[in-house]
Formats: sequence, structure tokens, C-alpha cells
Amino acid sequence: MDRIRIVGGSELKGTIPISGAKNATLPLLIASLLTRDTLTLKNVPNLADVHLLLRILRHHGTDVAVDGRRPGQPLIGDTYHIKSRDIFDTTAPYELVSKMRASFWVIGPLIARCGEARVSLPGGCAIGTRPVDLHLEGLKTLGADIELEGGYVVARAPNGLQGGRIIFPKVSVGATHNVLMAASLARGETVIENAAREPEVVDLANCLVKMGAQIEGIGTSTLHVQGKQELEGAVHTVLPDRIETGTYAMAVAATGGDVLLQGANPDLLSSALEVLKKTGVSVAAHPEGLKISRNGGSLEPTSIETQPYPGFPTDLQAQLMGLVTKAQGTSVIRETIFENRFMHVQELARLGADIELTGDTAIVTGVDSLRGAQVMATDLRASVSLVIAGLVADGETIINRVYHLDRGFERIEEKLGECGAIIERLST
Repeated sequence: MDRIRIVGGSELKGTIPISGAKNATLPLLIASLLTRDTLTLKNVPNLADVHLLLRILRHHGTDVAVDGRRPGQPLIGDTYHIKSRDIFDTTAPYELVSKMRASFWVIGPLIARCGEARVSLPGGCAIGTRPVDLHLEGLKTLGADIELEGGYVVARAPNGLQGGRIIFPKVSVGATHNVLMAASLARGETVIENAAREPEVVDLANCLVKMGAQIEGIGTSTLHVQGKQELEGAVHTVLPDRIETGTYAMAVAATGGDVLLQGANPDLLSSALEVLKKTGVSVAAHPEGLKISRNGGSLEPTSIETQPYPGFPTDLQAQLMGLVTKAQGTSVIRETIFENRFMHVQELARLGADIELTGDTAIVTGVDSLRGAQVMATDLRASVSLVIAGLVADGETIINRVYHLDRGFERIEEKLGECGAIIERLST
């Protein structure tokens, strides 16, 4: 199993290209099940989660072609041509779905297009129960008959889905993705209230519109979807990854230095960037992306609580914690989205961080120095918080179970290494 070795103490200087967003790519790939035509996606990141989802799509009968990269071309996202002309299997098996939660989202497109779906209950990062009840209630509102059989959700709508009014009791990105895709092929109008507003939801909706869907209210909490009998192919470019952007911005903030995050869109994470500014970091828009710098100044403490978009994203909570372990004072971080998303705390403590947990709140008192140690990644975002801490720790840090990193960060050791970090992958 691969590990990451980091020797801390180097400032980051240079350019880091920002990849396409993983959290947008996954639902966009799944949307290919809604049409018999080819959906072409550009700027697709090379990630373990993407490859796993493609295995699931191929299981359903999807054909996938990838444009080859010519010599001399920059290492930018790949272009995928996905065609689900004939879906010959509407079962998404446990051995695939259990490895990644987002794969459960195939249930909406499958039942909308085929009238049936049998999908295993999902797996993924162990950061809370994250039940799928909102997904299922939404599909029931659209006329699906749903039963649980031996760990599988069996959904049937032999006469197709019918539009309806769905009011989510709480904001759910996954449920919004799922119901939005299903509603695009339902008869009549569907109204989705308290819908998630994340940029990745907007990206999916914009792609569905290119495919012929009629959606109003994109970017707001109320979506109106006029279902179509069928959708068509389209060409769509995946938006830049705001979580990767925020992660590298915090790495620069922690280590000091000056880095251009090439291709970043600062409008996608304004709340996180405002928090970063409060810690004493320079954040400036640039014609090619976003410039982050901290040259000699100290880090100031900060206080945040995670919220649905446009609030501070839960997917950057662990990275911010890694950053403020070196702040001069006490920071307070409250996690309101997932109940088990503090598993990185004990690993940061192994590096010398001073963190006290009280329920859903972490109180982080900055220390003069962290010390390298052996640590273990527990989930995707927790793993990269350990990278940030390792970059500023004295001596050598070894991060184990880095397959979590490979799920969401493309070429992380290469990107950081090109900016001066001493970081390498150790294969066993």
C-alpha cells in the first residue's frame, strides 16, 4: 500500500494547475445514463473515484472513450466520450457501490430511463451515517415504488416517473443531484424546494440544459424542472475544483511563499477565501486564476462553522484545522454537516497539534512547532490535512493509507513538489 513521505520546512513558490472538480465530475458522468447519445465531458480529473464510477457505468452498458494526450501537451484534464445507448443491466452491485457513496446516484437516472433500478446501499468515507432517505423520498414523490431487499434499494416505475413537488427537510447535495436527474425525464413539472446551491449542482444543471432539459432557478434553492421524453448528447467542460483550490491555498498559507493557482475560480469559494484572509494571508485574483501568498507574516487564529453553500464548506474543514495548528492563538471550528468528521484530530495530535474536542466543536490552540511522525489517513479530506501539517512539521512525516488522497487529489505530490515541497510517494 502506497505511502506519502514529506520533509517539512519548505516554502511553496510557483504555479499549481487546478484540476476539474471531482464533486462535479461524478454526477456529470452519471448523467450520461439519461440519454442514448454521446455526452462529452472535458477537463475530467484522473482520480480513483472517477475510474471506479466508470466501472459502474460500464457494468450498466455504457461505452467510454478517452481522448489520448499528445506529446508536449500540458497535464490538463482528460476528455471523455460517454455513451449509454443501451442499458442492459439496471443493478448496481454491492462490490462496486460499497466503495463510493456517489455511485448510489445512478438510481435516479436508471429508474427515470428504464423504469426500474436495483442499487446497493452506498459506502464511501466513514464520516457519518449520511442516510439516503432524502433521495428515496424524493423519488417516491415522483412516483417510484421503493423497497429494501437484502441491502439493495429496489425502485420501480413501470409507467415512468411523474413530476411532483419535493421539499427537502434539509439541504442535501446528493439528493438534489439524484432527484434533479430523475426529474429531467419525468412527465410534467417537478419543483424541488430547499435544493442544494453548490457550484457542482449548478454545473450538473447547466449540463442537463445542454442535453435538452428545461430547468429554471439554477443556482437558487428552488428548481423548476419540466420533464422531457428524452435527452440528447452534449459537450460540457467540468468546472475547476474549488476544494482543491482551497486546499492548495491553505497549504501555501501554512508554509509561506507565493503560488499561482492556475485555472482557479475564486467566485466558487468566496467564504473560504474570506476566512483565509483573516488569518493574514494575501489572496488576489489573477488573470490566470488566483494568487496566494504569505511572506514572513504570522498566522492569525480564526473561527468558523461549516455550512451548506455559500457558507464555509465542510470539505475544507480538515484543511483549515491543519493550517491553524500553527496560528498564534486559539481557533474554534464547528462542524455542522457530518457528525464524524473530526477523525483527523487524533492524527494531527500525533504531530504535536493542540486540539480539544467538545461535541461538534474543535478548539485549536496554535503551537510553535509540529514534529514529523507516522500518521494514518482516515478519509479523503482528513488525509490532505495531514499533508498540510506535514509540510510545516519539523522532520519527516509518513502518511499511510494514501489511497484516500488518490480518490480526490490528482498528482498531489507532483504539484506540490514542483513548488518546492519535499514530498514523494513510497510504493510497497
